[in-house]
Amino acid sequence: MYRGFWYAQALDLDSDLAPELEEPVQADVCIVGGGFLGLWSAIRLKQAHPGKSVVIVERDRCGSGASGRNGGVATNWWGKYLSVRTICGDVEARRICEAAESAIDEIGSFCAEHGIDAQYRKDGWLWTATNQRQMNSWRVLTDGLQKLDVNPFQELDRETIRGRVGSPLVLGGIYDPNAATVQPAMLARGLRRVALKLGVKIYEKSPFTHLVRGKNPVVHTAKGHVNASHVVLALNAWGAQFPELRRMIAIMSSDMVATAPVKAKLDAIGFSRGECMTDSRTVLNYWRNTPEGRVVFGKPLGQFAYAGRIGNLYEKPSPAADKVAAELRRLYPQLKDVPVVSSWTGPIDRAMKGLPNFGYLDHHQTVSYGIGFSGNGVATTVFASRIIKSLATHANDEWATCGLVNQKMKLLPPEPFRFFGAHMVRDALVRKESLEDHDQDAGFITRQLVSMAPAGYVPAQKK
Repeated sequence: MYRGFWYAQALDLDSDLAPELEEPVQADVCIVGGGFLGLWSAIRLKQAHPGKSVVIVERDRCGSGASGRNGGVATNWWGKYLSVRTICGDVEARRICEAAESAIDEIGSFCAEHGIDAQYRKDGWLWTATNQRQMNSWRVLTDGLQKLDVNPFQELDRETIRGRVGSPLVLGGIYDPNAATVQPAMLARGLRRVALKLGVKIYEKSPFTHLVRGKNPVVHTAKGHVNASHVVLALNAWGAQFPELRRMIAIMSSDMVATAPVKAKLDAIGFSRGECMTDSRTVLNYWRNTPEGRVVFGKPLGQFAYAGRIGNLYEKPSPAADKVAAELRRLYPQLKDVPVVSSWTGPIDRAMKGLPNFGYLDHHQTVSYGIGFSGNGVATTVFASRIIKSLATHANDEWATCGLVNQKMKLLPPEPFRFFGAHMVRDALVRKESLEDHDQDAGFITRQLVSMAPAGYVPAQKK
């Protein structure tokens, strides 16, 4: 498997490999997938029910999928409040957003308690505008939150935010102090160590092949199988192999680059703190620095997986690395000579509303799932694992009945319409947003295609 910057760095510090599953085993709960959702869920289950046997089966190494390939950005859900409200109303939306907010601190306290060096820095999120059309794009959200007497964002003037971002293109923006950055692969490896210490059995290099459903489900891997009382599908984009889940998501890549360490240059332009940063595009630019002074920059420009078939599509350097690097240098002309030393890509399970869905796969209620994290899983999986724990143990509590469980989701079109349509909408968004950099309007057809885009922090604008 190809190792991007984050995971290669994490393996240099911890290369322990769990055994393959090569025989039949029995478990109370079998979790398929050793990423953030699977690991947090296993930890919560063992902490709440030490006597339960919990098994994780992972196709490669824990954290080697989307959990080790993202931007390492942990943001809360107030930026998604408008979408959450459409699903479950103001009261439940507020409760969910408050739970998501507390997840940021929980990551930090968990790392401190268990000695995990995940390079956790709670320095906030800067949501910026990098052209005039993006200015005040956050207003529809902040005005809605103001009516609830919730005000997590601080508006910054041009001079202040430009000084903190370090880019001459920044015109304005808002700041959320309750966000953090992490080294995601190191966080995943740390969660793995804690899970093992709690007694979770982990089998790596044990790719899932198929599931036998029923009152007593069986998880089959390449060389063995797990007889379980309950199965959790914590597969992220790989969950699309199940017909019930396939149309909930479109699988797309986000592409990332990392520069050489240039701490002195970052200090000189003011880009020296640990904030995560985004612009206001739908095809989002997101970036942050690292403690050693690298810039890690990402943008979802890459490939879509036809019919959810991932295979080895994302096991290589990013095919869009040059475009991503060009966007970095456009925002930071001061860094135009800084070399890019690594690129990678990873799958995003993009849902129409940008929110995950949870539930049982069928009427037996012996297989639960969480899917549709839409590129925001670093913090979301922390509280999502509470939902999974409740579903797996059939608890009748506030998490099992959470507004994100059994949503009536807007499904994506079937193939081949989804694949070709996704390309058309994505290309229209890139075209429109590139024109906006020059204060120009997109044409009618482009605007109509853009209106079909999934929700981001704010709806894609037709104008």
